[in-house]
Amino acid sequence: MSLSVAIITYNEEKILGKTLQSVANLADEIVIVDSGSTDRTEEIAEKYGAKFIHQDWLGYGPQRNTAIQFCQSEWILNIDADEEISPELYDRIQKILQEPVEHKVYKVSFTSVCFGKKIYHGGWSGAKKIRLFYKGSGIFNHNTVHEEFETSEEIQSLQEEIYHHSYVNLEDYFMKFNRYTTEGAKDAFQKRKKVSALKIVLEPFYKFIRMYFFRLGFLDGLEGFVLATTSAMYSMVKYYKLHELYQKEKESHRSSC
Repeated sequence: MSLSVAIITYNEEKILGKTLQSVANLADEIVIVDSGSTDRTEEIAEKYGAKFIHQDWLGYGPQRNTAIQFCQSEWILNIDADEEISPELYDRIQKILQEPVEHKVYKVSFTSVCFGKKIYHGGWSGAKKIRLFYKGSGIFNHNTVHEEFETSEEIQSLQEEIYHHSYVNLEDYFMKFNRYTTEGAKDAFQKRKKVSALKIVLEPFYKFIRMYFFRLGFLDGLEGFVLATTSAMYSMVKYYKLHELYQKEKESHRSSC
């Protein structure tokens, strides 16, 4: 059985090389759908012989589906540009490709790597996401963020890890911060989620307490504290941006009356 690796990118030069190196000898083809990178992303992709396709940003779900459509293999490994498969997962996927097709959809364990350190607490690791599947066995929904792979197939679980290089350093964190909070606010606005001044003020405190104390983020040392603090700030900024969207909507209604 052949394997296509599908990746969506936008200015990923910092980690893309490590990601592609981890799958280079496993994949029969690498398909990258890029939404307008201005750094060395395309150059790095070409170094590994990837098909590089431009597509204006459609949202996470639709963008992933676009990459899948260009894949030619029976099996698809859908990973992000900052996700590195572990040697153990490499070996497990090889075995799956060599065996008769018994199951068509697999979810994989994730371990986050932030600021060069594996983070095991605070809610950053341990989640499982569908990443390996037989072509035609499902599709990603159209959520702007928090997209999910929808399938009617039985989902199997793999214990082998994907290392998610969430943030290379603090500068990288804040470079992504504005984009992610904006997308999160737009998604909440589309779903008509409520927001109040009280939520904007209190949610950051609740998030810090949950991550740092209840989910044992303090066991990850200084990095655990920084992640709990910046995640609390993330919540505040996202909800305030949601508040701004509702204010803009109200002003628009007033002006049209």
